[in-house]
Amino acid sequence: MGLSWQQGPLAPAAVGRFLVPDPLPDRMLFAEPLRRHMRVRFGDSWIADSEDVVLLHEPGRYPVAYFPLGDIAAGLLEPGDHTTRHRDLGPTSWYAVRAGTQSKQRAAWQHTELPDHAQDLKGRVAFAWRAMDAFYEEDERIVGHAADSYHRIDIRQTSRHLVVHSGDQVVADTTRPLVLYESGFAPRWYVPRADVDASALTPVEAQTFCPYKGLASYYDIVGAHRAAWSYEDAWTEVRRISGLVSFEPDKVELHLDGVRLELEPGQNVVSHGVDRNLSLDETTAVRQA
Repeated sequence: MGLSWQQGPLAPAAVGRFLVPDPLPDRMLFAEPLRRHMRVRFGDSWIADSEDVVLLHEPGRYPVAYFPLGDIAAGLLEPGDHTTRHRDLGPTSWYAVRAGTQSKQRAAWQHTELPDHAQDLKGRVAFAWRAMDAFYEEDERIVGHAADSYHRIDIRQTSRHLVVHSGDQVVADTTRPLVLYESGFAPRWYVPRADVDASALTPVEAQTFCPYKGLASYYDIVGAHRAAWSYEDAWTEVRRISGLVSFEPDKVELHLDGVRLELEPGQNVVSHGVDRNLSLDETTAVRQA
């Protein structure tokens, strides 16, 4: 998912490789200007407002936005005793964030003794995504984590023949699936509801959230837990898959033009980091705003 997540170029399990003669370091961090107007809201106040944000891509993590100290409201950050050491960036000081009557401990951090090669982050502070009320680009809320400019989704119509089996039962049979190509993931095939045997799908209560597609609902299929899913109200950028159903190739049998699909590297979804979780209720509220 993007530059450093899932199987991106800087991820630990990158699906591709750099065509260079010597091995690259096991870990490479990449910092770049975001070039987007970004704001942070906390305690009913705008606490950071900047057009000079630097985005840090770190292997195996979502991108993190770093704000210049000058673009953060004065008196907002309260130094504490808690410090950590980043394996690449050195000592890190953590701050409480206070705005009005609201405060959060360990809600922001700054790398205080950066190595010479990482001076792009000097004098900059990052806010824990989960601790803040909201992050915005211009006037639109960004949910889940800072948007990765290298993350891309393409959806293509195809006439290929896709058949889904659970044992002897045909769960879906279509010659009009949509294939969704997403950075860092193997292709996913989405089937129109009219081509799915609805009686084979048993809804389950659990839902998950994708910052790029929205809320996913899941289905069991004859004992196969969460073997199918659907974005019932996919976000605007991927509206074409709304209501369509996709299937896990390791839980049911998928045959594409007669060839069985297998679980490919990068197919599994890795959950969000602890400080970037987003509750489903909060996600729904964003959609209704």
